[in-house]
Amino acid sequence: MTDALQELGTHIELKRTDCVLGWSVEHGELTMDVALAGIAGFVEFLKTDQTCKFSTLVDITAVDYPERAKRFDVVYHFLSMYQNHRIRLRIAIREEDMVPSIVDVHPSANWFEREVFDMFGILFSGHPDLRRILTDYGFRGYPLRKDFPTTGYTEVRYDEVQKRVVYEPVSLVQEYRQFDFMSPWEGAEYILPGDEKKEEAK
Repeated sequence: MTDALQELGTHIELKRTDCVLGWSVEHGELTMDVALAGIAGFVEFLKTDQTCKFSTLVDITAVDYPERAKRFDVVYHFLSMYQNHRIRLRIAIREEDMVPSIVDVHPSANWFEREVFDMFGILFSGHPDLRRILTDYGFRGYPLRKDFPTTGYTEVRYDEVQKRVVYEPVSLVQEYRQFDFMSPWEGAEYILPGDEKKEEAK
């Protein structure tokens, strides 16, 4: 399998030197680093080339590296049911970069790209309906970025007086925090195996 992926990687690199920045086969998987500007054409090539025939888009996601100048990796996974191969494409982008949409090549990319926009704030140029898909209207921030607070910025609750859902800034009340450092076994009425040694030492 590794030899077949090596041959496939070489074939793709030779055919599309304009797009492929580098590639590797690790853990039985082919990963290709691709230039941002050429992603849509490259995906179409992978779909139509007879050696590749990557006709199925499995997923689009992203990874956040806040310390890098090119903060995000946008990652695509494709499957060729004809050749029994999988491929991963990776694009490194800056926070302000716009990624060309591949909806025209793979219509199923529509919701995947919306999810990446919703979770990471990455924009896709040419997308027919780029809006949030998982979070609520008016949601602040992008939950899968590394700098997003685990509590979020707002909390949502139903107000009985106003008879509607209200949004409020997050406030962590100290009374709700409990710092109980007692062992869960302390105060138990039975002795666990090994605990008898503690009693003997006394």
